[in-house]
Amino acid sequence: MNRCGWVNQDPLYIDYHDNEWGVPVYDDRLLFEYLNLEGAQAGLSWYTILKKRNNYRQAFDHFEAEKIIHYDDKKIEELLQNEGIVRNKLKVNAVITNARAYLQVVEEFGSFQKYIWSFVGGKPIQNHFNEMKEVPATTEISDKLSKDLKKRGFKFVGSTICYAFMQATGMVNDHIVTCDCYQRASEKTK
Repeated sequence: MNRCGWVNQDPLYIDYHDNEWGVPVYDDRLLFEYLNLEGAQAGLSWYTILKKRNNYRQAFDHFEAEKIIHYDDKKIEELLQNEGIVRNKLKVNAVITNARAYLQVVEEFGSFQKYIWSFVGGKPIQNHFNEMKEVPATTEISDKLSKDLKKRGFKFVGSTICYAFMQATGMVNDHIVTCDCYQRASEKTK
């Protein structure tokens, strides 16, 4: 099978590439999860976070923002001792801060997906890259998304993180055109 060049041979990574990356996500909770996991990745590889994803889900109550906003110092200390996640105090606290901001966005827009997807006009951008080196790290849209998320109080949402989030959640189809998943991702967006 032809795949994008960033995929290693680990079955976990192959499954993520083949079945998740670039497929549009419209579920609020899952979008919130991806945003926080992309933030946790800052300075690390996505593969590192992907291997810890199930631990993150357990540690952060499956990214249910309504629960996360009630985390106290005891819970934060418990998270900082959890070897199954990245034990960075700024990143752990960011999830709690993001949960509050997320709930405000949901209240204002009716759903997180409505807000997030508005940045791409409600449908995925279909890119046509031939090689991985053509794929940008940021775009004008990721710059705008980052700026707006920061204005709303979100943390670990720089433009590079936002673009990776957009790729992961199918807001953009950045599979290279020779990747077998390119056409599948574009078909799932119609």
